[in-house]
Order: sequence, then C-alpha cells, then structure tokens
Amino acid sequence: GSHQAGKLRQGTACLSSLPGVSAGNGCGHTLLTPHSGTLSSKNYPGTYPNHTMCCWRLQAPPGTSLLLAFGDVDLEPSEHCAHSSLLLADPQTGTAYGPYCRNSVPSAPLLVTNSSTVTVLFNSTSHRSGRGLLLSYATSQHPGTHYTQEHVSPDPSLTMCFSVYCPAGCKDIHGDIWGNPSQGYRDTSVLCKAAVHAGVIADELGGQITLSREKGITLYESAFANGLRSKRGSLSEKRLIFHKVCCLLSPACDDVLEVIAFNASSWWHEVNVLGQERAWVAERAALSTTGHSWAAEPGAKAAWLELDLGTRRNVTGIITKGSSKQHNYYVTSYHVSSSRDGKNWRPYRGSSGQEDKVFEGNADSQEEVSNAFIPSMVARYIR
Repeated sequence: GSHQAGKLRQGTACLSSLPGVSAGNGCGHTLLTPHSGTLSSKNYPGTYPNHTMCCWRLQAPPGTSLLLAFGDVDLEPSEHCAHSSLLLADPQTGTAYGPYCRNSVPSAPLLVTNSSTVTVLFNSTSHRSGRGLLLSYATSQHPGTHYTQEHVSPDPSLTMCFSVYCPAGCKDIHGDIWGNPSQGYRDTSVLCKAAVHAGVIADELGGQITLSREKGITLYESAFANGLRSKRGSLSEKRLIFHKVCCLLSPACDDVLEVIAFNASSWWHEVNVLGQERAWVAERAALSTTGHSWAAEPGAKAAWLELDLGTRRNVTGIITKGSSKQHNYYVTSYHVSSSRDGKNWRPYRGSSGQEDKVFEGNADSQEEVSNAFIPSMVARYIR
C-alpha cells in the first residue's frame, strides 16, 4: 500500500537550518548523522508525556534521497489524530505524509522519499496510553536498508550469510541482547544493538553488517563491550554470528597480538605497613598476569602505558581488566594513541574524527571489558 500523502499546508520547519537537528520538549533518544540515524519520542517505550512537541530535521547529502523505517508508531487513537500525531514533511516537493496515530498507522514499514531533506514532527496533547514512536533512516546509498538479503559467503564453511544495514544510534534503543562476539548472540537479541556490542559497527556511524545463523548454545555469558552490557541468558534454538570482512578473507584477523615490550610513564613502588615492597611495573600489565598489575606512581598526572608490538600490525580492538580481587583497582576510562616509530603519536579519534575518543573502561577489578577500534589502526606502538 501507499502512505497517506498530501500537500504541505502548515509550517513544520525545525528551529535550526543545520542538518541533523532536533528541537522541542518531546524528543527522546536521538542520533542524527548525514547518512543514517535513529530517533524516538521522550520516554520511549514508556508512555510519552502530555503536551509535548518534537521536530527532527533530517538532511542527507545532495544527490541522495532518504529512506525512513517505522520501527514503532503507537500513539493514542483519536479522530484525525488530534490527541497525538506524527507528520512527515518533504519541503523540497511540498508533500506531507500522515498524520499518523494508532487508528491511522503507516501502511508500510518503509517510506522511500525522493528528497534529501525530511522534517519529522511529533505532537501530543492530553492522552492516556501509547508507547510513542521509534524511527530510523538511511540514504539511498544503502538500498538494502532494514531488509535482510541472503548471499553466498566467500568462506566455504559459511554456506549462507545475511547482510543488513544498521543506522546510527542503535546502542541506546530499547531491547536486550544476550551473548558476546566469541559465543555469538541469541537470535532474539536486538540485532543492530548486538552488532555494536560485537564491535562490527560504531554506534555513532552505523553501517552494513554480515552475519549467519547457526545452531544455538546452552548458555550465554554476560559481557561488557563497546559501552553495552549483554545479559546472561539460557538456551536458544539459533544464534547469530557476526562476521567481519577481514575474517571472511582471513581467519587470523581476531588473533590476540603479542606484546614484545611494555613501557610506562611511571610505576608504583609500594611499601606496605609491614615494610614489604611490591613493584607495580609496566611488564605486569599483560592480561595474563596473576596477582597485582601495573599502576602509575600515586598522584601522577597524565599517566600512560605503552605497548610495543614489535612490528606494525593492524589493531582492531583492546581488552582491559582490573588488577585482581585482592587489589580492587581498575581504570574507568582512557584515551588511546598510536605510533609507527615510537616518536610521532596520533590520538585515536574513532569514526567521527572530530575529537579524541574516550573509551569506557572497567567498573570492577574482575571483568574483562572489550572496545573495538572502528576504523582499525596500523601501528607498532600503542599508548
């Protein structure tokens, strides 16, 4: 079926002319980029507030058009959607889609526009129920957006894979995930959220993911990775395995890299109340070390730990852990820099490229925490 469409008769322009903006007191989780994004009403999936408004202005690159996917539109029913409404406007053609509410829902889950600019307007008055709305969008550069496509994998051991495009902003949407990159993910996990956890896409950018469905396992252990925690969960009939492109071409791309030498800005020479000494030197930073780890000298400013990989390597991620149960010390956040010669250092800025990326570290001294480098980096030295 076709979407309700009509000529735009009222002003629905957002307050700013900048691309990818939102305005109003009814805006929930929002991440808008030129190529894709995710947006929701306030409190989604809880009931949205009374008497609120939000206006999102979506702006794609010139020469492309926007594709909008309706993840959920659950607004209280009313005649002509007077109590709560969702209206989409294409200012380039003067066309409006909607208004939508529970008794006037979009007729198809995907709206293909012929415009690079779309305004999304959400209004609410007094109402009693409704989850609100969840939408995502991408550009015509991703024609397979939000649809699953089967294709034959270059890896003969994988007979069929699925390719899906995930928009930016999936990390903070409602829904649970079970599993981790090594185990795979329970097939009822929120797919694109699981892809962020697995480190195959960056949440602030989105991207194409490739995965396969394989036989499920008995138990999925909880894990913290890329700012997301998966749940511990029981048996599922099938599990989802994410495949990085390099892994399809070379099974060695996720090998743990050998560190030839450790160096640090300082180290802690501890002397306890009994006069016993303990050296928290850089070499003790290896993940396999038992007992105490590396620690900078107490009070040291801008402390760093340096890893020498011996030769230039493609580095795709990092795993950190606290000291031990006996010594409840851990690093909660950190920056990363890389160097090819040990002299000239480049801060890691992630997919946005605008500012140095702050990685979310550990919350206790026991659990391993993973963070992916998207894009990966080629370096010999890492700080």
